[in-house]
Amino acid sequence: MTYKQPISVLVIIHTPSLKVLLIERTDFPEAWQSVTGSREGEEQLIDTAIREVAEETGIVVTRESMRDWQLSTDFEIFDIWRHRYAPGVTTNTEHVFSVQVVEEVDVVLSEREHCRHRWVEWAVAAEMVFSPSNAEAIRMLPERVAH
Repeated sequence: MTYKQPISVLVIIHTPSLKVLLIERTDFPEAWQSVTGSREGEEQLIDTAIREVAEETGIVVTRESMRDWQLSTDFEIFDIWRHRYAPGVTTNTEHVFSVQVVEEVDVVLSEREHCRHRWVEWAVAAEMVFSPSNAEAIRMLPERVAH
């Protein structure tokens, strides 16, 4: 078995009016989140972000459209997902990115990972997500896109 790296990305996909795309996990009902995923091999984190957006939503974005927030959070890996990591690994470092799309675009979910999606106003999205680091990043969104 190949273990996941405890280095991941969180990508907030949003419209100009700050509607945020949320996706619901298939393995954790009612667990809404932004796009997330672990780095593979030695890929650059921006490439991880671009790959995960395409894999999880079908949305193709460019390096130029991806915004690296230069922000990371260490968090304890939920018990239900620890088996995906090498023995003894309990924390993950998550790096935050965002990408703006022109409108609420069509989404093609990875059915093995996600079962539903919604476009939600950013403040509502921050309350819906199950991950505290995801909620915190969404709350920063208005300030981050203003720059």
